[in-house]
Amino acid sequence: MYIQVLKSKIHRAKVTQAELNYVGSITIDKDLMEAANLIEGEKVQIVNNNNGERFETYVIVGERGTGIICLNGAAARRVQVGDIIIIIAYALMDFNEAKVFKPQLVFPDENNKLVK
Repeated sequence: MYIQVLKSKIHRAKVTQAELNYVGSITIDKDLMEAANLIEGEKVQIVNNNNGERFETYVIVGERGTGIICLNGAAARRVQVGDIIIIIAYALMDFNEAKVFKPQLVFPDENNKLVK
């Protein structure tokens, strides 16, 4: 049996940009992506703590060290700059593997920088 489990999470990142006139996706600082074990094109769920919205999109690599969290395209209508969001990725794995799997959890500071 295979189940979906939490693979990666960036918890309480601040939206720095929202670009409606874009193809679509979420741009994430490369430092945060690497820390959370996310790759470009990966499907993610976005949870907006400010308004309760939940939606899915895919990841685009943002410039390293900038703290960028930018919702693009239609997703830009679901956030406001300054909103606090959670970025979640899931993985499909064997039930027994899932019981011992440890997800990558990232807790950035108020400027979307990695906490050392």
